[in-house]
Amino acid sequence: MREDLTQYGVKEARTAEDVNQLLAPNSGTVLIVTNSVCGCAAGKARPAVGMALQHETRPDQVATVFAGADLEAVNRVRELLPGVPPSSPSMALFRDGKPIFVLHRHDIETSEAPQIANKLTRAFDQFCATASQPK
Repeated sequence: MREDLTQYGVKEARTAEDVNQLLAPNSGTVLIVTNSVCGCAAGKARPAVGMALQHETRPDQVATVFAGADLEAVNRVRELLPGVPPSSPSMALFRDGKPIFVLHRHDIETSEAPQIANKLTRAFDQFCATASQPK
C-alpha cells in the first residue's frame, strides 16, 4: 500500500519532524496524501495520485503519511489543517507550509480515480504553476 505511492516518487513522511521539514517556510508547493488501508484509497486515491503526477504542472514535492501507522506524522498534518475534519484517505496541497487546497475523503469516495486526478491537476494548474510553466 505504501509502494502504491512511492513508485511515483512520493516521499514517505513518517514522523512529525518529517512533516515539519516538508512544510517549512519557503518550501514551495507540497502535496501531502494521507494514505489509508480502505478500499477507496486503493481503488481511487492512490491511482489518482499516480495519474495526476503525470501532469505537466506538479507540486514541488509530494509526500505521504499513513493513517493508522504514521500516527505522529498524520497528527502533525491534521494540526496544520485547522477546521478540516480528520479524513483518510485525503489530500492537502500546501504552499510554504500553509494549506491552499484539500480533497476530503467524501470527495474521494464519491468520485472515480480519473475524476480525482482531474481535480488534483486543476489544483496543480491553479496553485503550482510558475511563470515558466503554462497555467
